[in-house]
Amino acid sequence: MVCCVVFANQRLYKLLSKTKFGMLNLKNVVVLLIILVMKSYTEYFWFNTGKRVEYIRITDTVREVVKKSGIKEGFVLVSAMHITAGVFVNDNESGFMTDLSEMLEKLAPMDAPYHHHHTGEDNGYAHLRSILVHHQVIVPVTNGDLDLGPWQEIFYAEFDGQRRKRMIVKVIGE
Repeated sequence: MVCCVVFANQRLYKLLSKTKFGMLNLKNVVVLLIILVMKSYTEYFWFNTGKRVEYIRITDTVREVVKKSGIKEGFVLVSAMHITAGVFVNDNESGFMTDLSEMLEKLAPMDAPYHHHHTGEDNGYAHLRSILVHHQVIVPVTNGDLDLGPWQEIFYAEFDGQRRKRMIVKVIGE
């Protein structure tokens, strides 16, 4: 059996150089093929909310990035690039948003005496809420579109707003 491989990039070369040619197995071949066909596309977005705590529906924005990427099958990573913001997937319904706000206020109240405040900051609650909501989500991309379930929407969650913060949307696939 004869095997011919074109070195498409440095990562592929490094991977092959660590693999003994005689030991090349199906798992190695699959990894090599994934490296060869994987594409990525990235966009950054800035937020400067009018309120200190705010939830912004970003589903359509993320969907547009996926369409611009040209990627048909893969994943999209949506990540808040700040320690007092988050991204989540859930229902776009006012009752749920009120419930979410009330839950977060119970778990991480705005006016609690946080140790973090001894550093001169006043946003200890925002750091904790970011951990509770999480700072990123990964959503499947199928047939060039977001593969969300019924009622699912993507939201940017701001917990210490009224200043500029960045979010990354990275689509990865083929």
